[in-house]
Amino acid sequence: MLTIYGRGQRYCDGLSRRSFLKIGGFAFGSAAALSLADVLRAEAATGKPARHKAVINIFLDGGPPHQDMWDIKTEAPAEIRGEFKPIGTKVPGIQIGEVFPKIAASMDRFAVIRSVVGNAGDHDAYQCLSGWPRRALAGQGGYPSIGSVLAKLQGPMDRAVPPSVGLAVPAGHMEWSDPGSPGFLGPAYAPFCPNQMGSGGKGQGSDVIKLRGMSLERLHDRRRLLDALDAHRRDLDAEFPVQARDAASDAAFDLLTSSKLADALDISKESPKTLERYGTGKPYQFQYDGCPTANDQLLAARRLIEAGCRCVTLSYGRWDSHGKNFDLVRDHGSKLDQCLSALVEDLEQRGMLNDVTVIAWGEFGRTPTINKDAGRDHWPQVSCAIMAGGGIKTGQVIGATNRLGEYAEERPVHVQEIIATIYHNLGVDPQTTMLEDRSGRPQYLVDYRQPLPELVG
Repeated sequence: MLTIYGRGQRYCDGLSRRSFLKIGGFAFGSAAALSLADVLRAEAATGKPARHKAVINIFLDGGPPHQDMWDIKTEAPAEIRGEFKPIGTKVPGIQIGEVFPKIAASMDRFAVIRSVVGNAGDHDAYQCLSGWPRRALAGQGGYPSIGSVLAKLQGPMDRAVPPSVGLAVPAGHMEWSDPGSPGFLGPAYAPFCPNQMGSGGKGQGSDVIKLRGMSLERLHDRRRLLDALDAHRRDLDAEFPVQARDAASDAAFDLLTSSKLADALDISKESPKTLERYGTGKPYQFQYDGCPTANDQLLAARRLIEAGCRCVTLSYGRWDSHGKNFDLVRDHGSKLDQCLSALVEDLEQRGMLNDVTVIAWGEFGRTPTINKDAGRDHWPQVSCAIMAGGGIKTGQVIGATNRLGEYAEERPVHVQEIIATIYHNLGVDPQTTMLEDRSGRPQYLVDYRQPLPELVG
């Protein structure tokens, strides 16, 4: 009987990456003395992978205040307008908040959506990663995230690099660091989640998978034995737990025999100039039970895409500004301004921007009225998003809220329309693609299946 044990590095669904396979008296271990970077150099090919479509989904956990970022309300009274002034951008007629000067200077590469609706109102990354509230189709495991859909439909570009990676560090409020659920597709399609990034040093996962006194030749022999035994039972048991074990076995073996993933996560391989452009996002402030402003995760995301990853998710900052809203936005906003503008510029310089969709958004907006603690409270009626890359039409603003920033007055854009646009950019037709849930019933990826014509038409 095949069993998988393990401790340490885990899949997002709880399955261990630092695991060992055991068949009778045979076992191969992945915890010990020699690191991948030192021992395992078994890539089948050299050079960069073929160009592919990908997405970097930056979740601004906590609910960023739309009226202090991309939708400054100059005509509103002081108790609504707040402290920030608008600044002009590279695109005539478009203004954004004053804490984003670098993005303003490259506004021709961005598109801002000021009228996002359909927010469930939950403090949760789930909807920004899948298009659905967590409770939707819960009896079937929920809807899968974009990364899990890509893992199912397109698979890995390279077997040594997971198609979907979640970089979010564990938050005190767990739902803020959700990397993307596999939903009804089952844990075999869950994203790979490395450990916490180190700023300016080796990234997560750079040496987490190691061998104990075993050569590659012996490892391959045991893999052949495992494959032979599994061949007799694959058609007999299609339950999700078995599929997950098989996926974990494959992933562990592929990661053991290649340094590609570890190298991609090692941002110290970048030049000092590049590291400086992205910044570190330190010191981390206003984090509390949320995620850090880890600028280097955006750099790691770019490196993962270059290595062959199709979807990278990360959670940036903690924007739940019930108090000291303006201090928080000055801190988080200026750091986001640096790393997001650096990411988009970096992708463009490397010829990747048309293939990689970048989006930054949160689970909802914040109240127009400023509370007694100089904060803004939850406001699911409307929120905002900023996008770049993926071949979309940039240098524009889509939608508008009313004078007080209370609701979408022009061109309401549903969350699922944005998800449909991302799928479109990734080469997945949201209008026709369906996946079977656990009961065998086909499910569309989203109900609102029309990509935004303003961006892709």
